[in-house]
Amino acid sequence: MRIMNGLSAALLAQRGGWMPWSPVLLATGIGLYFALDQEPPIWALSALAVLSLGLFLAAWRAGPLLGPGLVALALLAAGLSLAGARAHWLAAPVLDFRYYGPIEGRVVGIDRSASGALRLTLDRVRLDRVRGTPDRVRISLHGPEAGVAPVPGLRVMTTGHLSPPQGPVEPGGFDFRRHAWFLRIGAVGYTRVPVTVSAWPDGAQPVFALRMRLSRAVQDALPGEVGAFAAAITTGDRSGMGLETQVALRNTNLAHLLAISGLHMGLLAGFVFATLRLGLAAIPALALRVPGRKIAAGFALAAAAFYLALSGGNVATERAFVMVAVALAAILFDRRAISLRAVALAALIVLILRPEALLGPGFQMSFAATTALVAVFNRLRRAPEHVPRWLWPVLMVMLSSAVAGFATAPVAAAHFNRIAQYGLLANLLTVPLMGVLVMPAAVVAACLAPLGLEAPALWVLGKGLAWVLAVAHEIGSWSGALTHVVAPGPAVLPLLCFGALIVILWRGRVATLGLMPIALGLFLWAGTERPAILIADTGGLVGILTPEARALSRARGSGFVARVWLENDGDGADQSAAAARWSEADKGLARMALPGGGTLWHVSGKRARAAFAGCGPGDIVVFNTEGNLPAACRAFGPDTLRRTGALAIEAGTDKIDSAVARSGARLWTPEVQ
Repeated sequence: MRIMNGLSAALLAQRGGWMPWSPVLLATGIGLYFALDQEPPIWALSALAVLSLGLFLAAWRAGPLLGPGLVALALLAAGLSLAGARAHWLAAPVLDFRYYGPIEGRVVGIDRSASGALRLTLDRVRLDRVRGTPDRVRISLHGPEAGVAPVPGLRVMTTGHLSPPQGPVEPGGFDFRRHAWFLRIGAVGYTRVPVTVSAWPDGAQPVFALRMRLSRAVQDALPGEVGAFAAAITTGDRSGMGLETQVALRNTNLAHLLAISGLHMGLLAGFVFATLRLGLAAIPALALRVPGRKIAAGFALAAAAFYLALSGGNVATERAFVMVAVALAAILFDRRAISLRAVALAALIVLILRPEALLGPGFQMSFAATTALVAVFNRLRRAPEHVPRWLWPVLMVMLSSAVAGFATAPVAAAHFNRIAQYGLLANLLTVPLMGVLVMPAAVVAACLAPLGLEAPALWVLGKGLAWVLAVAHEIGSWSGALTHVVAPGPAVLPLLCFGALIVILWRGRVATLGLMPIALGLFLWAGTERPAILIADTGGLVGILTPEARALSRARGSGFVARVWLENDGDGADQSAAAARWSEADKGLARMALPGGGTLWHVSGKRARAAFAGCGPGDIVVFNTEGNLPAACRAFGPDTLRRTGALAIEAGTDKIDSAVARSGARLWTPEVQ
């Protein structure tokens, strides 16, 4: 009885603090859906939705002790059913073979691939003699430039290669097929043939067309990388940015400046709000008669909505708009604009609209930073009373960068396997400038553009962004600017996030219990073991861990797979350096001694296969060409790997892990024959 009374008292002490846990529980249900290895049937998802509704109704009549538990179960069930409903709602045909031939479609997306090639997303697709044509395809342009630059709504034709979206490059790795499923992209590929115009835009995408016109205008006024950077932060169009610039921004933890995210949306809305608020307050006749604060919030909300539409409305921008809209709506309804409740409401809205956003680093980093900032500044509300007024803004900028950097560092390291050692310094030197110079100049330029007077504001904008790029290139070139870390296991990041949320959201001394899952997550991360042998799903690349680092069987080819393997190892070497670690490779025959005895062979090409002399019982052989497999050893060829996907093998054991087994039978995974 004493234990129950203590538990009851502890739960009652949290009353009023349950709301921020709502998105956490909803996200847990969503995460459970994506963690399943079998797709739940539609009837089960429907039953969960009904169960969730019933639990909500039961919680309405339950007491203060039972009610929160019922709501928690309802949110878990709602998250699982919501994610499943979203996955079924976005179902679209996926190409199930490698295609080469004519490709025709309407341009609905323009960006650049990881290699820097211009990339088009097409809808209304037409392929030659293909049943179940994908709704959307994405093709990279590797050939000569077309005579007409791609523009939104333009219908284009070319001849190229298409294939189904690729699965994980190693078991348990990032699944691009799942990502493409929620974008309704059913095929990806490339062309080396210039695209030609089959029909001019029909005006069906006016906002997208306006965005690209503004992007071209900005880049014409500010040529070079500065103009491309300006176009990225004002319109969301990154297609003009060079790969070197993007790498420099990533290596200094400034890549968030590229995304139209909370920073840009907050700076824009804040500038509009402050300008109108001060303008109305400066006119006594208006200041005494109209609610200037609410009027300013309304116009700032309208400006943010226009910025959302102009930027293309991707997930990151939608998330930023929701957070800004919640804060401004709070002002309109005389509520606290910045609170953990507001952050929780924004997270709920984003998760309901796009449950799949939970898995992306953008969602995780954005809400990690925002939650940490709100929690820290709520506890420092009285600090300005003890700090000189002139010093507080400087300390606030430094503290904001430090808190946001500390909160997002584990998420960034887990997803991108790197830590920018001087990221805090780079942000301190650039983020304040974005707030006081760059974004105000962008707003002024937008206001003056209809009058043709935007040139001075664009000049100021260009100077500010030139400074940001100079800082990125300078700091990124310093020795030790980047530290590579090993990819953590699947339980690490949830443990770190759950522990941090307990520390932030729970009231009283019990909050210190959140340090336990944080410590466990860090312990598991430190003890992460990488697979001894990795085999690509095409048989085109093999990697084995050596005492030095992972050795790769080829210096060229399968570059994306090689880069991901090395990054997940926490290895900063490139593919050619990793290939130099391989002990023996000649004319397509690459061999490496296995730690427990035997030889690892990678046989590339038909000539090498014909010259291959055979293998012994302890050997492992990987072919990238079709043919009979030797029975004397463990052998893998393209046909086998198509059924298993990428493989991970523990040396000296019979343990083999496959990407197909890890991914399970889901909507986005191809049926294994």
